[in-house]
Amino acid sequence: MNILVVGGAGYIGSHMVKYLQDENAGTVTVLDNLAKGHRAAVSGAELVVGDYGNGALVAELCSNNNIDALMHFGADSLVGESVTNPAKYYENNVVKGKTLIDGALEAGVKHVIFSSTAATYGEPTEVPITEDAANRPTNPYGRSKLAFEGLLESYRVAYGLNYTILRYFNAAGAAPGGEIGEDHSPETHIIPLVLQVTLGQRESINIYGSDYPTPDGTCVRDYVHVNDLASAHLLALRRIMDGGSSEIFNLGNGTGFSVREIVDYCRQVTGHAIPEVLVERRAGDPAVLIASSKRAQSMLNWQPKYTAVRYIISTAWAWHSTHPQGYGDN
Repeated sequence: MNILVVGGAGYIGSHMVKYLQDENAGTVTVLDNLAKGHRAAVSGAELVVGDYGNGALVAELCSNNNIDALMHFGADSLVGESVTNPAKYYENNVVKGKTLIDGALEAGVKHVIFSSTAATYGEPTEVPITEDAANRPTNPYGRSKLAFEGLLESYRVAYGLNYTILRYFNAAGAAPGGEIGEDHSPETHIIPLVLQVTLGQRESINIYGSDYPTPDGTCVRDYVHVNDLASAHLLALRRIMDGGSSEIFNLGNGTGFSVREIVDYCRQVTGHAIPEVLVERRAGDPAVLIASSKRAQSMLNWQPKYTAVRYIISTAWAWHSTHPQGYGDN
């Protein structure tokens, strides 16, 4: 296969590129504007620096590289920013997303794997969350992702597009070999934030609320190793390339860990004392978010390999401890 990975210099996208190469899945081309991605995160694949909102560029890339399928990791994903700047999220995640798909279709590409989010569900009424749960996103980020999902379905009906939508919560960890990892600016994910304390880049880690209806009073989340996410994307790609129907799948380990548990595991893995500070709850933080991935396990034959949260953290620590400044290009 010839695969175009949009956002392939970012965190999840770069791990996808590496996984495709490790699995000899095909020839990979990366399209990334490097606004949040890193040139050093991409190796062994052609990196085209450009915006996926440039439909002519997308069509040209797909035609010149005989692209068979597109993987889209390029959307913006910060919940707080989406609240203060919703225009950016609708522009990048919906308007530019439409241009991306239009450009791909112009070149005859009709297979798309979309990296979505369980934020489309909003506040869950049942846990674990299944794909049949109602979509009630509580922020512009989730709404923009859901809007783009709707576009994909409309294009399937009208233009014969084949897609798979993969929804997940907390991507975590780094490549097991330590070659690439997570480097965001600003950082918002809990595990790298905790590890920044051990590196002397933060004095302490904030724990937002300790009175939730959970065993230790802190929020519980589902963490999925980034390589397990990559494996699910490749399985989904192979399925639709073989004629499988367009579907939506949740990706999760089905087990939740509290904020305090994550901090404690980080202490165990690093051997460092990590001071914590209790602060007020953040508005809109549900107590428990755990995804059911039974459909993915059944229909994709997806079996997460790195399910132990201590191991997930150890891969993150291996990366951050050897790359304390990330890729060094911020």
